[in-house]
Amino acid sequence: MAVRATHLYRSLRGFALGAFRVFVDEDLPFAFEGHESLDRPALYEYRPLVRTFLESHASELAKREDARVAIEDLQGEAAARIFARAHAGPRASEDDALFRTVVMPVLVATAEACGGFDWDDAAFNHAYAELERSLFGKGHAYGAVAPLVGISVGTVIDLGDGLRVRNAATGELAAHWPEAQGLLPPDFGRETDRLAVLELERDLRKGEPEPPDAPGELADAVTAMRLVTAGPVAAGPVLFERLDWRPYGIRPVLPIASTQPDGEPTRLDEFRGRLAADIRGRLLEADEDQQLGEALDRWELSLFQSDPFRAEQLRESLTYLLGGGDGLWAASVRAAVLLGESAEERGRLLELLRAGSPPPDLVRRALVETVLHGDRARLLRTLDDSLVGLVAPPAGYFALRATA
Repeated sequence: MAVRATHLYRSLRGFALGAFRVFVDEDLPFAFEGHESLDRPALYEYRPLVRTFLESHASELAKREDARVAIEDLQGEAAARIFARAHAGPRASEDDALFRTVVMPVLVATAEACGGFDWDDAAFNHAYAELERSLFGKGHAYGAVAPLVGISVGTVIDLGDGLRVRNAATGELAAHWPEAQGLLPPDFGRETDRLAVLELERDLRKGEPEPPDAPGELADAVTAMRLVTAGPVAAGPVLFERLDWRPYGIRPVLPIASTQPDGEPTRLDEFRGRLAADIRGRLLEADEDQQLGEALDRWELSLFQSDPFRAEQLRESLTYLLGGGDGLWAASVRAAVLLGESAEERGRLLELLRAGSPPPDLVRRALVETVLHGDRARLLRTLDDSLVGLVAPPAGYFALRATA
């Protein structure tokens, strides 16, 4: 094994050997996990909770002399200090950060590979090699994954910017987070619409102070999928983060994204996946367009309400989206022009929109078309000009794509 920092290798190995000696006679707690797959027999796994056990004894281990030696050696490595700060955050002391993010993870990885405290040199060497790759590499690899319900996929669907939807591998979350079994949605892994995960992966440059806003980015992806599919899509209730392929944290998904609306499960195919990617990329514009952001929020809140509150949210959403300060009547006329392909169809749509309770699917379609057109103010001007015959009604996004 090629070792770049032999002093770190020796001190970390000494600490790990000492910890193994302390706990060699201890009885480890364990989890008996059932991994169920659709149309397949359940698989059961006996998993020693090595990480949980060691983390419960972390304060005891930190007081050992071999831990102090390892920390002193790490303090002499600038890469180790930067690595620890990236993992532990700015509030931890340097010693505590080094112990929690370097010393303990090497011990945990070694013990997990050994299945307990029966020492194996190869297990430690592998754990140490992973550490050196993280310390002396060009950056950090960040990942976050959340269970996805209400939707199924047949292949990996790329949503852009490192976001994707894919089917979960059996036991992949429990492999890094033994406590994950109690944090998954009910029946996850057993039902067709509860087999997928929403995953974010990013490469972080050296010295980049914060990881991505995973809860926010996953929530935008859920909104995009709800707009595209009209399905009861939800993620969470928690997301699992990793940094350099180590567990980094468990965080709650934003409530509006983790709550599942009513409705029939749906499927995300490649075409709707590309559309969701387009919408997700443009949702960032809602941060600059307050009216559009309010329209999206009102529509999404309507998914969790019943009439008359749902109808009120839909009216408000449509007014914020296309009212332009002229109220619901003007928004209804503009929506009819935007969505209708002929004069007869626009007339029928206007009747539906003026009936007092805008149909949820029409409001959803109006949001999709407006978001995909990009410049909402320009779209409103074009719709008004078309009403007085100055220009032709704007072509829908899908018609433009077909022409292109």
